[in-house]
Amino acid sequence: MKKKIRFYQSINTKIVFVIVLLLVFALQLIGANFTTQIERQLVANFQEDRQVQMSFLESAILPLLELEANNTEDNEVDPVQEINSLLADFSGSGITDLQVVNDDLVVVGTSDSTQQNIIGQLSDDVDLRQALFTESTVPRQVIDPVTNNRRWKVVEPVFSDADDGQFLGAILMESNIESVYAQISQITWIFLQSSAVAIILSLVLANMVSRALTKPIKEMQIQTRQIADGDYSGTLKVYGEDELGQLAGLINDLSDDVAEAQESIDAERRRLNSVLTHMTDGVVATDRRGKIIIINDMAQTMLERTDEEAIGENLLSVLNVEEEITLRTILEKQDDVLVNASEGGVATLLRASFSLIQRESGFISGIVCVLHDVTEQERIDEERKQFVSNVSHELRTSLTSMRSYIEALADGAWEDPELAPRFLEVTQNETDRMIRMIQDLLHLSRIDSGKSSLELEIVDITEMLDHVLNRFDMLIHSAEYETRNYRIHKELLREAIFVEVDPDRMIQVLDNIMNNAIKYSPDGGTITGRMQKTDDAVIISISDEGMGIPKADLNKIFTRFYRVDRARSRAMGGSGLGLAISKEVVEQHGGRIWAESKEGKGTTFYLSLPYVPFEEEDEWV
Repeated sequence: MKKKIRFYQSINTKIVFVIVLLLVFALQLIGANFTTQIERQLVANFQEDRQVQMSFLESAILPLLELEANNTEDNEVDPVQEINSLLADFSGSGITDLQVVNDDLVVVGTSDSTQQNIIGQLSDDVDLRQALFTESTVPRQVIDPVTNNRRWKVVEPVFSDADDGQFLGAILMESNIESVYAQISQITWIFLQSSAVAIILSLVLANMVSRALTKPIKEMQIQTRQIADGDYSGTLKVYGEDELGQLAGLINDLSDDVAEAQESIDAERRRLNSVLTHMTDGVVATDRRGKIIIINDMAQTMLERTDEEAIGENLLSVLNVEEEITLRTILEKQDDVLVNASEGGVATLLRASFSLIQRESGFISGIVCVLHDVTEQERIDEERKQFVSNVSHELRTSLTSMRSYIEALADGAWEDPELAPRFLEVTQNETDRMIRMIQDLLHLSRIDSGKSSLELEIVDITEMLDHVLNRFDMLIHSAEYETRNYRIHKELLREAIFVEVDPDRMIQVLDNIMNNAIKYSPDGGTITGRMQKTDDAVIISISDEGMGIPKADLNKIFTRFYRVDRARSRAMGGSGLGLAISKEVVEQHGGRIWAESKEGKGTTFYLSLPYVPFEEEDEWV
């Protein structure tokens, strides 16, 4: 999933920000140094100019102060008037105030025409007193209390040219330095404007440079995202031989390598999926914690779990063997486990075989479980055991009976004219029974091995059924059944139905069904033979009014040696193979045999056989 990058998080913004920040930082340093230097230079120039003016004024006022200090009345020049006249002429050019005091700090001249009244008065200026006491120049910057402007104030003591250097007085000069600071402010403002323009231009240039740097990176980002999404068709443009160009070339090579590797992986995955899909065994793979991560179609069918229901579940819980084994047992022994399951509602038995998925380091990263359906194998094994048991029982019963009678005959019963014939008859009947059973077994063996061939003929099945029913009708009226009152009822079709069958085998099937019907019909019962015709099959049904077959046993009656009531069947001389042979013979003919029964009301056996439609054109010409 692509995560949206905020504006301030992008490399482009960061590069622009860093460049502009560096520029601003540089401008700050340059501006601070430039402004400070300009301020110092301008202020120094201003002070030098005022010092020059002060020196010129001092040289002009010195003789006048000497005259004023001598205080001779015959002087042709009035020094105070001359000083005031000189100060009035000298004011201007930024000079706001000029005052001259004598050695007694009495004001003898001022340039301010509005303050002429202070002439002759003692000055209270602190800086004048300091200059008097220190006999040195006192320069400093003051604030005009009226205009709140900055002024440069200089107090210069005046000494005579004589050797003694007598202190004659002092000159006070105040000039407006605000213009200098205004000039500095203007220069600073111009610098700020220029800096702003430089910053704007740097933003544009930095953005262009940043885009030139980040454009290949964005293209690499898009290409790598496409590679991550499985699209390897794109190719990065190499803009140069620098580090980004080399990186773009490496990404192109990586894309080709990953595409080839992915194709190989996809081919292997398709091959594996095909193998897993078409396997007759179920395959389940888990992670190292036993959680299912892969389950093929056959395993889903065997376990009756969909892919969504199984993925993420615990293997042992899905196999329903949590109470029998643990995951640790599987990791240590990997023994096979029999799993009871159901497939389509039918109980099945699965053999689960386990193997570990291990790395070269020995780390176990998962388990593979292979499920093999052994239901049929177990059923065949159980049938084989049951078959051997039944055959052994049948033969042992007959042989035991024969041995008993033969021993009796050997002990002298052969001399008894009444017992000897009866004993020999029983021995003969048991021998015949064993021969019939062996013949039935040989017949089933030939069918199982595919060596039983049919001698097919096109016969009228209506006539064949009528013949079999008539024969049994004569049998039930013979001396053998004179104590029983059976009746055979026929509901046959009135038309000929031609079926391609082996007459001997089909008569054997009908005889087996009729024999069972007579055996299990009560005295006075009716045996009914019916025929029905569909579009492509003829259905024969034989019903009796016997005790019926329980519903639980109905689908097992065609199993070899299976008997609903073993004691009664054996007493009636059955071997348990007749219906099994009948089923095999009918299926050999492409038909189907089944039974319906209600306990206490009787049983109906059905035979469905494909028939050959007969038309007049089919007659002999």
